Amino acid sequence: MKILITVLLTMIAASGAFAQTDAPAKTEMTQTADSIADGPVVELTTSLGTVRIRLYNDTPLHRDNFLKLVNDGTYDGVLFHRVIDGFMIQTGDPDSKTAKPGDHLGAGDLGYTVEAEIRYPRHYHKYGALAAARTGDAMNPERRSSGSQFYIVTGRVPSERELESMELRQNQTRLQARFRELCNENREKIDSLQKSGDNEALEAFRQELIKTTEESVKTVGIDPDIRETYLQKGGTPHLDGQYTVFGEVLEGMDVVEKIQKVATDANDRPVEDVRIISAKVVKSN
Repeated sequence: MKILITVLLTMIAASGAFAQTDAPAKTEMTQTADSIADGPVVELTTSLGTVRIRLYNDTPLHRDNFLKLVNDGTYDGVLFHRVIDGFMIQTGDPDSKTAKPGDHLGAGDLGYTVEAEIRYPRHYHKYGALAAARTGDAMNPERRSSGSQFYIVTGRVPSERELESMELRQNQTRLQARFRELCNENREKIDSLQKSGDNEALEAFRQELIKTTEESVKTVGIDPDIRETYLQKGGTPHLDGQYTVFGEVLEGMDVVEKIQKVATDANDRPVEDVRIISAKVVKSN
């Protein structure tokens, strides 16, 4: 079975399925006006300045959870425990409030997770995006979000070639995921053909699976507006479609920039603590 999957995936990658890509309709890519203009606004007062964030209304589970944590003081006193220049700044670990210098942070949680609300391409990892942290796919295939940890995207400006390569990888991933589904659905037949030694029939079925995969998965390109945003302002496009983006910075990206530039240790924790002093809702729905 593993041999057949490997061969099929190789054939899919080389089959020319990516010769053309079609961008989804622009209306599907454009963020809805109410999700940005009318969402609640939260002010984070940090030890390096103030950041104002607007939450999206079309990610209500994350919006309401974030507002609850702001109102009950969960974020008051937490550290920015993971800071990577040219990538993002992360906070929200409740254990960080009392952390000692050198303590490894990032594993703290509130005992629950939030159902994923991934709205890509409506919301994506542009410069200034607010997104929920989470554990990896191996342990968290549903991509549920941490109950409290979040990050603000800084990222960098990618090249056209980098975006094209990312686009290709995303389409390959979609094709491979669909192919694995087909293999699982037809496991008994594949095993039977392998045991029979009928290589001609096995090859015919291999071609059938490849054709079915290519016909059932439409390859897509990055929307022109999103591409232009990344090329002009930057971000972390390789995270798109994998994490829930539920807001964006309205004011204070200069403060975010200051935070991402601080000195950090081997675990990406700032050497000198950078803390959220207080968080408050300054505009509700």
